[in-house]
Amino acid sequence: MSYERQEEYLKEVDEHDAKCPSCGASIQFNPASGKLSCPYCGHEEEVVKPASPEELFAEELDFNQAEARKSFEWGKDKKVVICDACAAEMIYDVLEVANVCPYCGSNHVMEAAAENSLEPNGIIPFTVTKEQANSNFRQWIKRKWFAPNEAKRSAKADAFSGVYLPYWTFDSKTKSNYTARYGKNRTVTDKDGKTRTETDWYFTSRTYERFIDDHLVRASKRYNDKILKQVEPFGTNQSLTFNKDFLHGYVAERYSVGLKEGWEQAKGEIHNQLRREIDRHIRNRHHADKVSNLQFSTVHSKVKYKYIMLPLWLSSFKYKDKIYQFMVNGQTGKVGGESPISPIKVAFAVLLGLIAAGIVYYLYQEGYIG
Repeated sequence: MSYERQEEYLKEVDEHDAKCPSCGASIQFNPASGKLSCPYCGHEEEVVKPASPEELFAEELDFNQAEARKSFEWGKDKKVVICDACAAEMIYDVLEVANVCPYCGSNHVMEAAAENSLEPNGIIPFTVTKEQANSNFRQWIKRKWFAPNEAKRSAKADAFSGVYLPYWTFDSKTKSNYTARYGKNRTVTDKDGKTRTETDWYFTSRTYERFIDDHLVRASKRYNDKILKQVEPFGTNQSLTFNKDFLHGYVAERYSVGLKEGWEQAKGEIHNQLRREIDRHIRNRHHADKVSNLQFSTVHSKVKYKYIMLPLWLSSFKYKDKIYQFMVNGQTGKVGGESPISPIKVAFAVLLGLIAAGIVYYLYQEGYIG
């Protein structure tokens, strides 16, 4: 297909590829040293730091001042990127902000924000290396008791991919007015000496105030949510001011869940969190045993947000023709993923459970235990 034909529906973008001044190869961010380093000749450079210490960490931004709030679909639009190192033409999803040329390994760091979209204002750089991620995976799979022994011996992580995923964080000062009934249990003894538990119920209403700090919402729809939950949390209070230097050598994605959609999701999750907290607050305040009919409404004020990029190592392994995916948190090294299950080990565990239950029942019948 000619470039003129591609131009009809593809948008070429400006790219930036940090070059090694010694050998001309692409420089990559090295989690071990925290510097930009050349994997070929070993040349290192410091990552450009903010001019003042106050600018080091990501700033909380006013939610009501943000103009670009809409969501974007992943994969709907494409763009062509021409590698300035080997002249290869690659077609990327328009939401990618960084990638690596599959032909020569050159970095491509594109514009961080497109028309009508926001630019990241924070990033947590990789601190876990690819080698450490692989080591953590080996320890993780060994702890999977129900995984087949063959899988534990043979499972080897395929080539790791370092990915920066987009997230929103939200701060909010919440004020909730609630009503509820709380119950206190008491033991009653009847004329025959038998006891029973009765509950006395009381009404309560009050205001519960809580500051929500850095509530995290994933701004991508691409990845396995169950596995991502396993590798959280991230230390978002350590997010630095966004710097493209950290993207070199990694894939990075622009948000597909917009600020408005992310805030709606956050409010629902915060509501559930507040429900649990208010329930516990009522129990503690009134020394109650039960809470029922809890109703509350919440007002949010002084809402702030950050749009940050968080580091993940993605990989998989193959066992008996099936692919099992897993992830490693690029900040903490925590592993989450899928693993095969041995039917024999499960059956053995069930059998042991039945034997143990049988022994307990026998001892109970014989009066050895009460």
